[in-house]
Amino acid sequence: MKKRLNLTDLDCANCAAKMEAAIRKIPGVQDASVSFMTQKMTVDAEDGRFDEIMQEIIRVCRKIEPDCRIQY
Repeated sequence: MKKRLNLTDLDCANCAAKMEAAIRKIPGVQDASVSFMTQKMTVDAEDGRFDEIMQEIIRVCRKIEPDCRIQY
């Protein structure tokens, strides 16, 4: 399943790159991209585990950018 999500308060391109790299390491994620310019995230992950994977993505992203919110 591929979803495009809005981000709020993503502060820098470096943080976006770190988030993208961390998300791609999560088991079940086929692909991910995080754009600082558009404040959007695209995630392609397993259908059956998508909600579980999204919770892990949110946890990982908060470690990198605590103020950033993912509108899921």
